[in-house]
Amino acid sequence: MFSKKPDLPPPLPEFQHIKRYWDKTQNCSAAKILPGEYYVTKNNECVTTVLGSCVSACVRDVRMGIGGMNHFMLPAPRGEDDSIISDAARYGNFAMEHLINSILSNGGLRKNLEFKLFGGGKILSSMMDVGKKNIDFILNYMEIEGYRIASQDLGDNCPRKVIYFPQTGRVRIKKIKSLHNDTIIKRETNYASQLKAEPVQGDVELF
Repeated sequence: MFSKKPDLPPPLPEFQHIKRYWDKTQNCSAAKILPGEYYVTKNNECVTTVLGSCVSACVRDVRMGIGGMNHFMLPAPRGEDDSIISDAARYGNFAMEHLINSILSNGGLRKNLEFKLFGGGKILSSMMDVGKKNIDFILNYMEIEGYRIASQDLGDNCPRKVIYFPQTGRVRIKKIKSLHNDTIIKRETNYASQLKAEPVQGDVELF
């Protein structure tokens, strides 16, 4: 006789579009995010993604247990300006501050935030090292904003599966040593193409 799957806890209203499911291995609800997405929760659940050259920041309020993860890539710099203070950096700021603002608006406090950083792999030797640009951005962002990095796993030449538990801050990392298909590469290539076609988002102010 099959046992009934537990009901998923309700997501915060702004994250009803994110794919969620019951993860039997982790024994909790899980939210799976794709490039360009982020997810924040107050519940005892995990957030998971697979990173190639993209970067994810895992952020939580250590006292309230509310937190989440984003998954982003910088768009290619426009023109000849390849500096970190560019339209690309503005996009990275937008990705980070959307995640942080959502945590703050749901009860978190800036002084209690904990940051863990992952990704930025060089998964195709023939491609420009997009991963390094993403790493340079996120480390620069952390320094400028005055945030301390609790832990990080950045760089290398293989994709990663990241599973993050915001209530406890626990992170599980699985390095994917061999690509059995090109799903990750196609997903990030399509995401990069979308970024080229979209206007860079405006500034976001932390409150």
